Amino acid sequence: MSLSVRIIPCLDVTDGRVVKGVNFTDLVDAGDPVEMAALYNKEGADELTYLDISASVAGRETTLDVVRRTAEQVFIPLTVGGGIRTVEDVDRLLRAGADKVSINTAAIARPELISEIADRFGSQVLVISIDARRARTESGFEVTTHGGRQSSGIDALTWVEKACALGVGEILLNSMDADGTRAGYDIGMIKAVRSVAKVPLIASGGAGTLEDFSAALDAGADALLAASVFHFGVHRIGDVKRYLTAHNYSVRNTQSA
Repeated sequence: MSLSVRIIPCLDVTDGRVVKGVNFTDLVDAGDPVEMAALYNKEGADELTYLDISASVAGRETTLDVVRRTAEQVFIPLTVGGGIRTVEDVDRLLRAGADKVSINTAAIARPELISEIADRFGSQVLVISIDARRARTESGFEVTTHGGRQSSGIDALTWVEKACALGVGEILLNSMDADGTRAGYDIGMIKAVRSVAKVPLIASGGAGTLEDFSAALDAGADALLAASVFHFGVHRIGDVKRYLTAHNYSVRNTQSA
């Protein structure tokens, strides 16, 4: 029996507000993170992801406060990422109420951070966030850093294999080319990463139509993350779950969605 598909709204948070743009630029305000988290919890989200895209020292304190207030109201798994560089950063977030953490740039700079976190807290708390785009690498996909602004020169599939070997529990695969476009998930990228990934794969970037969600699952995703289509009312979480149920995918708690 296959596991149920997880639907995960993503809240990009800067200075205590949710923002959303296209290809990580032209950001517009989308609302209060705690209020939005509570709404998504009520609507049947399976998990929530917060990404602190300011990740400054001041921003980190704001994010800890947001996590604390969210954890008081929301009782589904909460993943938090952005600016995490040390085991101590992870400890603070977990104590504030996060269930999982997502790391990206710091892991590329120092891959042993993956095993340090996994060894101390367990692989189940660690998500590797991979912001990838099409490029002239061996697989045709390259990892970017700093919120998609800098090229790493690292082949995405090579990095996936290394991260899995070091102990990550999940992969959050975000297509920089598709991010915020609502033109569909990058199916080719999902298939390529699925072929080498040994852990659950969360697809992110490009959700637009309901058919896009099922296409990503067919390509090998285990969970589906989306932002703008939920934030701006294009689809409700219940719409996605009902569509997937009607097309014979296993989803969770449709009755509350």
